[in-house]
Amino acid sequence: MTLLRLNLPASDGTLKPYELRGTAGITPAKPGTKFNRIAFSAAHVVADARASVDPWLDCAIDWDTTIAYRQRLWGMGLGVAEAMDTAQRGMGLDWPTSLELIRRSLEAARDVPGALVASGCGTDHLSPDAAKTVDDVIRAYEEQMAAIEQLGGRLIVMASRALARVAKSPADYERVYARVLSQARQPVILHWLGDMFDPALSGYWGSANVDAAMDTALGIIAAHAGKVDGIKISLLDKDKEIAMRRRLPAGVRMYTGDDFNYAELIAGDGVGEVDTHRQSDALLGIFDAIAPAASAALAALAAGDDARFHALLAPTVPLSRHIFKAPTRFYKTGVVFMAWLNGHQPHFVMVGGQQSTRSLAHFAELFRLADAAGLIEHPELATHRMRALLTLHGVDA
Repeated sequence: MTLLRLNLPASDGTLKPYELRGTAGITPAKPGTKFNRIAFSAAHVVADARASVDPWLDCAIDWDTTIAYRQRLWGMGLGVAEAMDTAQRGMGLDWPTSLELIRRSLEAARDVPGALVASGCGTDHLSPDAAKTVDDVIRAYEEQMAAIEQLGGRLIVMASRALARVAKSPADYERVYARVLSQARQPVILHWLGDMFDPALSGYWGSANVDAAMDTALGIIAAHAGKVDGIKISLLDKDKEIAMRRRLPAGVRMYTGDDFNYAELIAGDGVGEVDTHRQSDALLGIFDAIAPAASAALAALAAGDDARFHALLAPTVPLSRHIFKAPTRFYKTGVVFMAWLNGHQPHFVMVGGQQSTRSLAHFAELFRLADAAGLIEHPELATHRMRALLTLHGVDA
């Protein structure tokens, strides 16, 4: 048995031999490379596995390793979308810890020339019992806005579970966003997260019909275009994204959040009156897991080498679709698993104990797909760690 060979479970529970390719991963763009797309990676947090806490109830973060991961992303030319759902925001990461994460991330970014950071602003500190009216939601947004802007942060106005719960019509969304946008110090990124990512956001923008919801969102953007840098939508529907992209006011960006179809959406289709209608920028959770490939591909695109752009990203799409498969809200487990496999954190433990949300067969297939995409950075380490996980699950690897 070689060091790079092990037995992996298949979906039917049987074990099949697998030998890692043994390549050393993809080389990202050199520091300072200019991209022709804005690209944010929604970055995960690293739990403190040694903290004496109850993981389902308490949030303990390994700050040094968490910030080091952001420095890695900046070094590849990617921006960081901070304290978003990839960081388990509202799914283990509470608001006080989120604000501390934002503070530390902004502080670290000051030492990195050109580092981009945009931070999630939501209403997640508002308990269900306290969210009774639209005014309660507005006050909650204002509280987080003030805290982030006081740190010098740029806002991503996150979709609000509380608003989805108390709003009675599209007019309630129009009122909330008009108030929030009117007070923002600089243009914000809006955030539309589909209910496949968070069931509590079903019917966002006041309608379960996506086309009607899109009309409301576009109306809000048009009324406050000077305060909106762009909108990130995560609906996993490329046709809906393209349709909305072509209707955005000139200069307002579409930040793709489509972890199934990102390559073609970023490349664009050339259709539209202005550049921002023809292509998408990016704000993606999958860029955390495929950062070297994303960086190298964006560099190729900026250099006019479309063929290399697609060649680099095409193998990552099956991996991404696997990580984000239903129940999609568990995708964060695959992202953290990749970081552990590749040696960017010393353990496979997550805030809230969410490492348990996927099966061993899921991790085995993720391992195979990551290898096929050239995203195993240290083959011997990854094989050693995969073997340890198999042993933990009673599998003789």
